[in-house]
Amino acid sequence: MFAAGEGTPHDDTEALNWYRDAAEQGHAPSQRNVGYMYATGEGVPQDYVQAHEWYDLAASRMSGEERAKALRACRLLSRALTPTQMEQARKLAQEWRPKRRGLG
Repeated sequence: MFAAGEGTPHDDTEALNWYRDAAEQGHAPSQRNVGYMYATGEGVPQDYVQAHEWYDLAASRMSGEERAKALRACRLLSRALTPTQMEQARKLAQEWRPKRRGLG
């Protein structure tokens, strides 16, 4: 709702907070949205390493056309990253673990 300004004022920062909360719990569409926001700098400073990490995570949990779109985003982002940055993005995605509420 915040991303589109539906029923509430448009607020990219608040949208990112909601997307990130769901993404950190393993919700693939939200992971893709967080990747998009990092790639475009909407609601957060632009960061292609973080964008690649989130798109990579989303692709690993999606199938079909949605997976293909996330993988395309990864390929496009990889063109803007140095080999060191690519390694960092892949490492972040590999080490990522969902945060579970109420556990702990």
